[in-house]
Amino acid sequence: MSASKPLPTLTVGVDVGGTFTDLFVLDETSGQVRIEKVPSTRGNEAQGFMQGMQRAVQAQGEGAMAQVGTVVHGTTVGTNALLERRVARTGVITTRGFRDVLEMRRRDRPATWGLRGDFEPVVARADRLEVDERVLADGQVHTPVNLAQVEEAAQQLLAHGCEAVCVFFINGYANPANEQAAVACVRRLWPNPYVTAATEVLPEIREYERASTASLNASLQPVVGRYLQQLNGDLKGHGFAGELLIVQSNGGVMSQQTASDVPVRTALSGPAAGVMACAAIAQAAGYPNVITGDIGGTSFDVSLIAQGQAALAAQTSLAFGMVVRSPMIQIETIGAGGGSIARVDAAGMLQVGPASAGSNPGPACYNRGNHLPTVTDANVVLGHISAQRPLGGGALGTLRLDLAQQAIETHVAKPLGLGVEAAAEAILTVANAKMAGAMRLVSIERGHDPRDFVYMPFGGGGGLHVCAMMHEVGVGRGLVPRYPGVTSALGCVMADMRHDVVKTLNQAMLAIDFGALSQSLEAMRTQCQQRLDSAGVRFAQVREEVVLDMLYQGQTHTLQVPVQPRALNVQGVSEAFEQTYRNEFGRVLQGPPVRVLNVRYSRIGVRPKFDLHVLAPTGPGSCAPLGTQAVYVHGQWVQAQRYARLDLPVGFAVQGPAIFEQADTTVWLEPGYEATVDDLGNLVLQRVA
Repeated sequence: MSASKPLPTLTVGVDVGGTFTDLFVLDETSGQVRIEKVPSTRGNEAQGFMQGMQRAVQAQGEGAMAQVGTVVHGTTVGTNALLERRVARTGVITTRGFRDVLEMRRRDRPATWGLRGDFEPVVARADRLEVDERVLADGQVHTPVNLAQVEEAAQQLLAHGCEAVCVFFINGYANPANEQAAVACVRRLWPNPYVTAATEVLPEIREYERASTASLNASLQPVVGRYLQQLNGDLKGHGFAGELLIVQSNGGVMSQQTASDVPVRTALSGPAAGVMACAAIAQAAGYPNVITGDIGGTSFDVSLIAQGQAALAAQTSLAFGMVVRSPMIQIETIGAGGGSIARVDAAGMLQVGPASAGSNPGPACYNRGNHLPTVTDANVVLGHISAQRPLGGGALGTLRLDLAQQAIETHVAKPLGLGVEAAAEAILTVANAKMAGAMRLVSIERGHDPRDFVYMPFGGGGGLHVCAMMHEVGVGRGLVPRYPGVTSALGCVMADMRHDVVKTLNQAMLAIDFGALSQSLEAMRTQCQQRLDSAGVRFAQVREEVVLDMLYQGQTHTLQVPVQPRALNVQGVSEAFEQTYRNEFGRVLQGPPVRVLNVRYSRIGVRPKFDLHVLAPTGPGSCAPLGTQAVYVHGQWVQAQRYARLDLPVGFAVQGPAIFEQADTTVWLEPGYEATVDDLGNLVLQRVA
C-alpha cells in the first residue's frame, strides 16, 4: 500500500518590489518561519518570483512545492505598468459628446500654480469612439443604445490594433441597461476577454472617476492577466496544486480570477500588505497608534494606523490624471528610497530623488555600472552599512566602498565644496527631511499628534533611518519589526480575503426607502459572498462592513460614515453621521439637510491567523557583539557595536551608537537612543533620558 501524500502545510507570501522580491514562508503545522530575498527581475517579474519560491521551499526536500497550500502575492506589475505607460493599447466606446471626459478630468493641472501642463490620457483620442445612447441622471433611458454603431466602433478599434476595450456610458450607474447591452455586443465579437464595463468596475456617480478607473482597468487586463497566467502556469509546472491569491490595494486578498478581471485593484498592493502586517504586529505589541514607513529601493511609502485600524481612502491618483476610485489604504508615496539619486541642481541646491538607480544598475556601490550617488551609497560611506557585509542576505554580494566615495565626491562633494563624509551626511539630511514631510502629511496635517504614535519602519532601508525620523517628526517611540525587510511579504500571509461593492443613492436621508436599501444590501451581500466562495479558501469567519458616503446639502466632498446593518434607519444613520462629522470637524451644522451619496458594502473572509510569537527569539540567544564598526556621526568618527539582530534574546537592551545586522536589513541606532528587544522580537527604540 503506497503512502499517502502529505497535506500542504506551507503558506508563502511574496512581495515583488523594485529592487528585491521578498518571501515569507510559514509552516502552519510547526509554526516555523523562513524568509528569503532575491533580486527582482524587472520586465519579467515572474522569473524572480519563481527563483524566490524555489529557494524559499528548497529546505522541504523533494516535492517541496507540493507542500505549499497557499501563495499570496503582492504585485507591483499593474502599478509599474501604469506609471511607465507600458499598458495595452486600449479603446473606449462612450456616449456621444463624452469622448473627452478622460482628457478634461476635473479641469486640474499638473502644477497647481503653473499656467501650462501636459497630459496624455492612457487612451488616445483616436481610440475613444462615440455612439448614440443616453441615460438620464434619474435612470430613465432617454435614447436606447445603437448596437449597430457599437459593433462598428468595436470593429474600428480592432482595426486600430486595440487589445482591450472599455465601454463607458454617462449615468450608467443610475441604470446600466444601455451599457450592459453594448458590452454584450462587444463581447460577442471581441477576440479576447479584455472587455471592461465601467459599471461592473465602478457603479458609482461622478463620470470622470468612473471613466478613469474603468479605462485604466481595461488597459491593465492584458498586462496583469498574462502575468498571472504565466505565474500560475510556472507554479503548477513545479508541482504547486494550491491556491494563488492576490493582495488588493485595500489590504485584503482576492482570487487570481478576480485580479485578472479587475486588475486596477492591485495598485499599491505591496505597500498595503505591509501596512496590514504593521497594524497586527503593533497591536500585539501594545501599540494601537502607528505611523508606518516603507523604505525600499525607489520610494518611501507612509501610512497611519489609529486605534488599530488603517485608514481607507475612496480613491487615489497614481500619477497626475491617473485616478483610481477603489477602496485603498491611505498611503503617501514620495521618491526617496535607497536607490534615490543625489544631485546638485543648476541653482546649486542638493536634491535627492525622485529619479532612482533601482535594482539594475543600482547604487554605485553595487558595481553594476552606475556612477551617480544614491542614499545607499551615503549610508555605506558613513558606516551605517558595512561594505563587507553581503546585502540582501547575500543576494548582491559585498559592496564597493571606494565606488560610493567616488560617486559622492564627484557629483556632490566637489560641487558643494564639502568633504566626502560631510556630503554623505548632507544627502541623508535632505532625504530624511523629505521623508519626514510625508510623515507630517499623514499625521499633523490630518489632526493627529505624532507624540501619540510609534513609528514603525519596514522595507530594506527603514531601519537605517528610524532614529532620524523619530527626531524629525517627534514620534515618541520606534518599533522595528523582527523581519522589516520582508514585512510586506508577511502581510501577504496575514491578509484576509475581501470584496467591496458600491451603489449610488444620491438622495436626501429623509427621502430614502430604507426597506428597499436593505434589499439592495442583501443583493450586494450575495454578490460579495459569491466572490469569496469562488476562491476556494477556508475562512475562520466572515464579517461585513457597511459605510455610507454622506454630506450636508450643498457640500461637494463626502464623509465616510460606518453604520451597522441593523441600524439602517433614519435615527441610526443620523446618529452615525453626526458622531462621525463631530469627530472629524469638531462640530455639526444646524439647518442643512443631510444626503447619502453612496452605500459601500465590504465582505471579509477572515483567514486563520498564526500566533505572532512564532517570530520571537527562542532559547538563550547571544548578547555578545560581533565587533565594532567606525561610523561618521556629526562630523567625527565613532565606534559602534555590531550585533546579530536575530540572535538577541528578549529583554536585551543597548544604547547607541549600535548597528543591528540581519539578512533582510540593517538597523542604525544613533547616539542618544536606546533599543530593547520585546517578547515578539521587535526592537523598541526610545530616546535616552
